[in-house]
Amino acid sequence: MTEYTPPKVWTWNPGNGGRFANINRPTSGATHEKELPVGKHPLQLYSLATPNGQKVTILLEELLALGHSGAEYDAWLIKIGDGDQFGSGFVGVNPNSKIPALMDRSGPEPVRVFESGAILMYLAEKFGAFLPKEGAARAECLSWLFWQMGSAPYLGGGFGHFYAYAPVKIEYAIDRFTMETKRLLDVLDKRLGESEFLAGPDYTIADMANFPWYGGLVKGWSYGAAEFLGVQEYKNVLRWADTILARPAVRRGRMVNRVTGEPSEQLHERHDASDFETRTQDKLAAG
Repeated sequence: MTEYTPPKVWTWNPGNGGRFANINRPTSGATHEKELPVGKHPLQLYSLATPNGQKVTILLEELLALGHSGAEYDAWLIKIGDGDQFGSGFVGVNPNSKIPALMDRSGPEPVRVFESGAILMYLAEKFGAFLPKEGAARAECLSWLFWQMGSAPYLGGGFGHFYAYAPVKIEYAIDRFTMETKRLLDVLDKRLGESEFLAGPDYTIADMANFPWYGGLVKGWSYGAAEFLGVQEYKNVLRWADTILARPAVRRGRMVNRVTGEPSEQLHERHDASDFETRTQDKLAAG
């Protein structure tokens, strides 16, 4: 590999974008006019079942399981590979053009919320669940929530990109981000050796935020890298991931807006609780 010497001023070369060249660009804003659909529920979610998207659907399903009927929602599929996130309607909800994005139409004026951590906090506070109200427990929960938000670029844009998606394998980049990913797993493992859940004895939005990322790594869903990362070392993370995955609301939340995997586990759009029984891809294919 020849050494790269950066120019004095960088210019964009779309041909260097690899797998995501058709959706990556150095500017923001809409590329086309497209309004977003609106369903029957006050909460309108526009998303895809990436780790960040799963956080929100898991929380919404957990809220419904607790009996919060106001958490009923419509989940619309945003195909990021097709550039749906650059439609004018989506950019109006999230100017950063990333999923997930939420519109809350329950009040006199619609409220937009973007960034997955902000959505989790907004919903947890709105319904008074899964976020301690004060003191050390609240601080611990928010600390682990923001820890995940800060670590995600290392996992997704760093390790995941260079290990699984980059057009060429760069040893330095893979080594750098693998080292950091294993360090983060070790941080998590040590914490979960002290406590059943991240914020203490109770399951919170901190767990919901971290599970799709770190649970996905140790369960082998993310980047096919479980063996490469030696995930068997992280016994506390594995225990925690299995505990969370056993929750029915988590299994439902992981299905929403999913377009990969087993057809029986894909619910492309969710507009009613009954959709899990009648509108998964295997059911639709069977007619």
